[in-house]
Amino acid sequence: MTAIVIDPVREQRADVYPVPLSRVVNVELRKMFDTRSGFWLMASIVITAILTTVGTVAFAPDADLTYYTFAKAIGFPMTVVLPIIATLSITGEWSQRSGLTTFTLVPHRSRVIAAKAVSSVAVAIASMLFAFVIGAIGNLVGTAIAGTDLVWDVSLAEGVNIVLGSLLCLLTGTMLGMLIRSSAAALAAYFVYSLLLPTVSGILASSQEWFRDLRPWVDLNYAQAALFEGTLTAEQWANVAVTASTWLVLPAILGLRLVMKSEVK
Repeated sequence: MTAIVIDPVREQRADVYPVPLSRVVNVELRKMFDTRSGFWLMASIVITAILTTVGTVAFAPDADLTYYTFAKAIGFPMTVVLPIIATLSITGEWSQRSGLTTFTLVPHRSRVIAAKAVSSVAVAIASMLFAFVIGAIGNLVGTAIAGTDLVWDVSLAEGVNIVLGSLLCLLTGTMLGMLIRSSAAALAAYFVYSLLLPTVSGILASSQEWFRDLRPWVDLNYAQAALFEGTLTAEQWANVAVTASTWLVLPAILGLRLVMKSEVK
């Protein structure tokens, strides 16, 4: 009898490549617009920009019809809407339980969070550019109706400061979303953070002299408000850096650690 030698079966392994970050960013951008609530939340940026421009033209005194007035009027509601968009982008994975699918397709959660942050920043920058364009149109139309001179009182550096201030507001929503991971609780915390704490800080600064000098170094809302008022001094930039590190960077690092370890049910 002749023995038959059978070659051992060799397992062929297919090369597996990670999902590119650009693709994850595109998916996160689609998720922001695909749902009905997401679509109307994005549409609210356009709607509020148009309404505030019309309201400024209709009710602002003729002497105040300047480009800065329109830019500030349009930018204020965006500083409220943009953090909500960033918060819901993070917390939706836990509140809507879509994280079971998302983190299965992309196991590296840090890539998902990075894609959400990039897509939120992209939406914020596009929204601010849209706000500047609508503000310019409002300035042209408003001064033409009132018969006053055109005033372009926002320089390039001041425009960059406004965008930076809006991004800090946006990243506040991102930080709270990672830290809390619940849509309702994160939104409630954001409004306490952006409305209640500045009020308490203002009352304390007006009644306590020791806190008046300390406030720019501990109150992020107060420090970043200078970004919407024009150029900053070196001390004001230091105030923004210190408060942003304390209230944004450190909590965001803690929130990212919680995201990496939290169980998605």
